[in-house]
Amino acid sequence: MESGEDYRDAVLSGQRWAGRRFVRCDFTDADLRELATTGCMFDHCDFTRTDFGESVHRNSAFRTCTFDRTMLGDSAWTGCSLLGSVFVDCGLRTVTLTDCDLTLVSLAEAVLRGMDLSGLRLREANLAGADLRRANLRQADLTGTRLNGTRLTEADLRGARLDVRALAAAEMSGTRVDVDTAVLFAAAHGLVVS
Repeated sequence: MESGEDYRDAVLSGQRWAGRRFVRCDFTDADLRELATTGCMFDHCDFTRTDFGESVHRNSAFRTCTFDRTMLGDSAWTGCSLLGSVFVDCGLRTVTLTDCDLTLVSLAEAVLRGMDLSGLRLREANLAGADLRRANLRQADLTGTRLNGTRLTEADLRGARLDVRALAAAEMSGTRVDVDTAVLFAAAHGLVVS
C-alpha cells in the first residue's frame, strides 16, 4: 500500500498496474495517459488536472477521489467503483462506463449529453444541473439521486429506478419512459392515476 505519496507532475503514461493500493496520494497534474489498471484501489486520492486520456480501468476502485478539471477523454472504465468521488469541470462525453458503481458520486453541472449510462448504479448521486439530454439511462439505478435542474430532455429512462421527488425536479420534455415511470411522473406532478 502506498499512503500519502506525492505523484504531482509525475509522468506515468502507458504503465500497467495490477492489485496496487493508493491512499491519500496526490496525482495533481500527473500524466497518466494510456495507464491500465486492474484490481487497483485509490482511496481519497487527488486527480486534479491529471491526464487520464485513453486510459483503461478494469475492476478498480476510485473511492472518495477528487477529479477536478481532469482530462478523461477516450478512457474506458469496466466494473469500477467510483463511490463518493467528485467530478468538477471534467470532459466526460467520450468516457465509456460499463457496469460501474457511481453511488454517491457528485456530477453536478456535468455535461453527460448523449452518453451511454445504461445499467449504471447512480444511487444517491448528485446530478443537480447536469446535462443528460439524449443520454441512455436504461436500467440505471437512480434511487435517491438529486436531479434538481437536471436536463433529461429526450433521454431514455426505460427500466430505470427513480424516486418520485427526483422526477418532479428534473426537466423531462421528450424523455422516453416506461409505464411505471410515467405513473410516477404523473404522481410527482400531483395527478391521481386510477
